[in-house]
Amino acid sequence: MEQTIDVSELQPPEPLEQILDTLADLPPGDWLRVVHRRDPVPLYRMLENMGYRWHTVRPAPERFEILIWPVDMPTPATVAATDTGQP
Repeated sequence: MEQTIDVSELQPPEPLEQILDTLADLPPGDWLRVVHRRDPVPLYRMLENMGYRWHTVRPAPERFEILIWPVDMPTPATVAATDTGQP
């Protein structure tokens, strides 16, 4: 099941902290959608090291949506037809 958090109004480093805290509490089989005002490039290496995959889209100039899920979980249907964002 998808969990969603909106960190777009938070100041650094709060978005990163909120994302990592939410991932730590994510129930097995769930994935996370993050709404952010910027592309959180430093997050991606952390996700890779922590065993997560991601897919980032930019539906508006100051809106990014990052879908994050564990590598051992199938790609969520919402991104199954596109690239996973991770090489």
